[in-house]
Amino acid sequence: MTIDDRLVARAGAKCELCGAENSLNTYDVPPDSDGSNDKSIIACATCIEQIDIPGKVDARHWHCLSETMWSEVPAVQVMAWRMLNRLRAETWAQDLLDMLYLDDKTLAWAEAGNSTGESSAIAVEHRDSNGALLSAGDTVTLIKDLTVKGAGFTAKRGTAVRNISLVNDNEKHIEGRINGQQIVILTEFVKKSG
Repeated sequence: MTIDDRLVARAGAKCELCGAENSLNTYDVPPDSDGSNDKSIIACATCIEQIDIPGKVDARHWHCLSETMWSEVPAVQVMAWRMLNRLRAETWAQDLLDMLYLDDKTLAWAEAGNSTGESSAIAVEHRDSNGALLSAGDTVTLIKDLTVKGAGFTAKRGTAVRNISLVNDNEKHIEGRINGQQIVILTEFVKKSG
């Protein structure tokens, strides 16, 4: 793939999503891509791989969207919206998505391409032991004592776990902090608080 000089100039020779300076390529933003600069972005190989293969998404890589989502380039805004939408089970990503404003035309473009691979990550529902729907940021209470392997303690029944994160690809796992340790907890051992 050749990189259009005008795109490189617009991007400042950096990935328009994460700011990387290596392995840059032109990425046509579907479904409206027509090969023009307005419908394309400059992105690094890491970003392109994670966009194209949902199973390869590393949420830590995408913290960069807190800056790039404010780009004035509609194609960059579309990709930021799509990746935040894909990662919205992460509290930080949902917070950014809540702040991101797209005009009607750009939002329609973002939503039109959202049916390709992103929906599989969004479709996972996390439910507690009583069947209540869990969301990132919720507070849950443990319903039994849990031995935390590797940390050397037992999380007692009744312990509140605040500001949980959802595991995108497994509806039976959530993450939360207990005794200063970030741990994975099975949803069958928690009930939603409040």
